[in-house]
Amino acid sequence: MKTPWHTAWQGSDVVVFRDDTEVDRFTADQVERVIFVHRGTGETPGDLSFAVVELADEHLIFPADTGFAGRVHFERTAFWENKQCVFWVAESQAPLPSRLRRGLWLLRPGTPAYRRLPRAELAAVLERWPMTGPQTWEQRKWLRIERSRPFGSTTQPAALDGAAHRKRA
Repeated sequence: MKTPWHTAWQGSDVVVFRDDTEVDRFTADQVERVIFVHRGTGETPGDLSFAVVELADEHLIFPADTGFAGRVHFERTAFWENKQCVFWVAESQAPLPSRLRRGLWLLRPGTPAYRRLPRAELAAVLERWPMTGPQTWEQRKWLRIERSRPFGSTTQPAALDGAAHRKRA
């Protein structure tokens, strides 16, 4: 079964499609922060629940099935690494208002649908999330490898906690 939603790069724009029809687009340079919300440890792409993209005046919510984390993040990792705006948070610590979640499945809140929201609507909620980053998927993987080594780093560098972004904002 083909998913009706997907995202793709077109030049410097990120384009959102539904049933192969363009429904939204934004310039990647407008992105101030990307927050990947994951289940469990978030070690595999299948662990991602949804992403929140912060623009100057809006938040965009991308469920995992839009492919934002895959196509948009992995196709241009150098762009995201240079921008230093990708953060991570466990789904259990990232509650969204109930009106933004789709249904319940086996007593677990559903994931949100794709949507744009005024930034003021989610800003206070996001500031309570205990994020780590900024770090791309690749940087996150290498940090995890380093921590798993005997006598590896047991503390996270100060630049990789969510406070760094909050100070900039």
